[in-house]
Amino acid sequence: MAHTHDHDQLANELPPNIYIIGAQSTGKTTLVLALGDYFAQNLQSEKLPSQPYQLKEVARGVLLRHKFTASDITSSKERSLELQRLIIEAQAAAEGALQDIWYIADRSALDAVAYARQYVGEAEACGLRQGVAWQQVEEKMRAGVVILCEPGGEWLMDDGVRLMPRDRNEWFSLNSHFQILLVECGIPHATLPCSVSTLHERVDFVVQAWKQKQKLDAQGR
Repeated sequence: MAHTHDHDQLANELPPNIYIIGAQSTGKTTLVLALGDYFAQNLQSEKLPSQPYQLKEVARGVLLRHKFTASDITSSKERSLELQRLIIEAQAAAEGALQDIWYIADRSALDAVAYARQYVGEAEACGLRQGVAWQQVEEKMRAGVVILCEPGGEWLMDDGVRLMPRDRNEWFSLNSHFQILLVECGIPHATLPCSVSTLHERVDFVVQAWKQKQKLDAQGR
């Protein structure tokens, strides 16, 4: 029992995790890397127990490991749904392995549900939220800092792996599914406008949201 108590106490003392989410090509990975640099450089001034772990490439790893391609998302509803289910399970496993470490996540399980809503259907996407893996990550997201990156900037670039939207309407449609899901799931979040375009400003936007969350958590203890 003492071990469980120590684990719970450590978890309560960790800074809130950060989730950078949103449609493809909205600057998420660039922002995660910049946030990692910020916290590494401000470890003492922010009174951090450690640098955050950067949780990246979960979805990309699933694509490669299970031999999916980006085109499967739009060409086959069955394979698209299976891919999103696998991504949610992989995301839950990756976050579950970081029990005593705080982290910055590049994407989240909610991204998979948003893609399922867009490319498979609302009922099927709702079904993805019934599993144990989703329930685990949903709880963690509610306790963290969730930043939704708005599309519309100059980041739209094809890297040969990610799914590219056919046009800006599809890009913004996917973003609307993120917004709807965040509200439906009761996950507090902040939207990072595409008009906040410099990397310094984008990092500062997230850091201020993170500090506000820390303050609220401290008041609640």
